[in-house]
Amino acid sequence: MRWQVGILAFTMIIFSERATAQSSPYEVNWEKERFFLAGGVGTLGMGVYLQSQTATFDPGQLETFSAEAINAFDLGAISNYSMTAHRRSDWLLYGSLTLPAFFLMDKHARADFGTIATLWGETVLLTSGITSLSKYAFRRPRPYVYNPNVSSEIKMTTAAQASFISGHTSVTAANTFFAAKVFSDYYPDSKWKPVVWTTAAVIPAVTGYLRVRAGKHYPTDVITGYAAGAAIGYLIPHLHKRKQKENGWSFYGGAGGALLRYTFK
Repeated sequence: MRWQVGILAFTMIIFSERATAQSSPYEVNWEKERFFLAGGVGTLGMGVYLQSQTATFDPGQLETFSAEAINAFDLGAISNYSMTAHRRSDWLLYGSLTLPAFFLMDKHARADFGTIATLWGETVLLTSGITSLSKYAFRRPRPYVYNPNVSSEIKMTTAAQASFISGHTSVTAANTFFAAKVFSDYYPDSKWKPVVWTTAAVIPAVTGYLRVRAGKHYPTDVITGYAAGAAIGYLIPHLHKRKQKENGWSFYGGAGGALLRYTFK
């Protein structure tokens, strides 16, 4: 959880700078940000608390687990266990965390990077919080708990009960969809938008596949994680979009006088 706390600290530092470029498609203000930050901190804190209250499985409990309790859609995951797939999913997760840095390469976005970093911090914090809360509220045993080829020592850990939802998938989806949404908002006429959005969709899908192959998650874990992360990654930038003024005449009148104004978009 240490890197998640680091994200929170980074977000607060960046937000304190109030660095917003004049040409930014986004607006940031404390009245709005406090709700996103409170949601992220609250869900993350509750997830950490529930994790601390989660007892590990004992050998007797492990003997009672039966594959009959798993739905047909998820059943095939219990035969999987691959450290190679696990490591590759780590690479995709950590790689996705670097995506916001690519906006430093463009002068237009670089001038507004404080705002981009603030929104990204909120995105990762809220995604991590919801994921952590979900894991230790549901306490679903991971697929490898049912796998007889996996040692009991691995099964008798708190993490063995953190299957739903997939954190690798949710955070990776949040990062890629956030990057694609920000790219689209800064460069709405770019011919690269189809490529960017396709890449944003494929990377977390591959991450989810690898998590299933690794025996860490069921298909329903990664599907739900994908949906949650993608929604947060898209909505955080979307909810910060500046309101566009419409062309047209407006009239303001009162006891002190009157004003007729034409507004350009």
